[in-house]
Amino acid sequence: MYFSVVDYVIFALLLLASMAIGVYYALSGGRQRTTQEFLLADRSMAAVPVSLSLIASFQSAVAIVGIPAEVYANGTQFWFIGCAYVLGLLIPAQVFVPLFYRLRLSSAYEYLERRFNKAVRICGTLTFIFQTARTACALTGLPLWGTVLATGLVCTAYTTIGGLKAVIWTDVFQTAVMFAGQLAVIVVGVQQAGGVKAVWDRVLEGNRISGLDLNPDPTERHTFWTLAVGGVFLMLALYGVNQAQVQRYLSARTEREAVRSCYMVIPALQVALALSCVMGLVMFARYCGEDPSRRPGSLSGDAMVLFFVMDMLQGLPGLPGLFIACLFSAALSSISSAFNSLATVTMEDLIRPRYPAMTEARATLLSKGLAMSYGLLCLAMAYFTHLMGESVLQVALKIFGMVGGPLLGVFSLGMFFPWANSTVSELDSVSLFDWRVWNGACSVLFPDRPTGLRRLYSLSYMWYSGLSCLVVVLVGLLVSFLSGRK
Repeated sequence: MYFSVVDYVIFALLLLASMAIGVYYALSGGRQRTTQEFLLADRSMAAVPVSLSLIASFQSAVAIVGIPAEVYANGTQFWFIGCAYVLGLLIPAQVFVPLFYRLRLSSAYEYLERRFNKAVRICGTLTFIFQTARTACALTGLPLWGTVLATGLVCTAYTTIGGLKAVIWTDVFQTAVMFAGQLAVIVVGVQQAGGVKAVWDRVLEGNRISGLDLNPDPTERHTFWTLAVGGVFLMLALYGVNQAQVQRYLSARTEREAVRSCYMVIPALQVALALSCVMGLVMFARYCGEDPSRRPGSLSGDAMVLFFVMDMLQGLPGLPGLFIACLFSAALSSISSAFNSLATVTMEDLIRPRYPAMTEARATLLSKGLAMSYGLLCLAMAYFTHLMGESVLQVALKIFGMVGGPLLGVFSLGMFFPWANSTVSELDSVSLFDWRVWNGACSVLFPDRPTGLRRLYSLSYMWYSGLSCLVVVLVGLLVSFLSGRK
């Protein structure tokens, strides 16, 4: 199964359009001559493009690739994570966004220095760099290596020359491509499976419609509680204190626009989740009952999604190209957000404090060089992602949880507990990272269902963020009292 000429043209147009947006913002307006324009879009963005960029920046690649594969293999239980989207975005809109916006920050981790001290800020920044670089590699590690290389280089180029304005407006364009590609696959898939009724009957027979699983066991991979409650902490770590999202809030022209953009993400993410879950059901309906050797379940990981699309759309020139453009739009939006955010925190948190007399022109040039360097580094590291043997969905959510949770805990200590001091923040940054490393090691040592204390190490990955945040807060309050609360 191969691309036709039309497919290649459609895919090439995606890359050219994304690159054109970067060139346009490199040559218009302030021409990216200041760090405020390059890193924060001159704080001039409206709510609609900011909200679309918030959707695209991380969720897109995870949703398009990972969720259909999850639903195909295990049913619709994952759909309940949509319940977590509501609180996971309402709380940032009411608490985190107003605070960050009123402080007029460039980096979310600047808050940690103001609240605690510079060491805590650096710990937060380095943790974010680790998290984002690793996640960007996971989201880039898709099949079709030549295409990955091409999209990665284009992404690095338009992020480097066009700054955050180019990133946000390419996200807007790429979000439209994503929705169009998924809709095309679903419509054609339903038609080829024999219609809506045939799809429904097959997924019912295959037990792919999951009921409400109220099992309170936190070691169960997916239940209503792990998804709807554990997922809230995951969303708070992602949309509340993650630099990539905070940077978009800070680019809005007013605080009201920033808050509105957060509210607008809620229904859009629900639609994106629904499309991805329906696509997984259509995949199952398309292949159930056929020769097992032709089923995508025999393929490893997320390659089944590409197999399904190419197999189903092969006789329709242009549609395979549209979906692959959709898939790599997701990757482009994810990694461009990562590159720009990494450049921002490196410049604002690590370099500027050491060289306060640096000229604006030199700082802007260095920011562009950082964006390019991170882009090339993540592309080089992407090769190793496939060695993990897990889906993009699980890899990304594990990273968000195990690294984002402690960060969420440190920000929560600063915002909600006036007596918390810097001693505990530095302690938590180290201890929680070590705890997650030991957790992963013990998961390998005890692969069978453990008992007793070892059950801690079989905790569902959806609870990583919540547990890490809770431990940070509890240890933080205790040590703050012991070390002299303020």
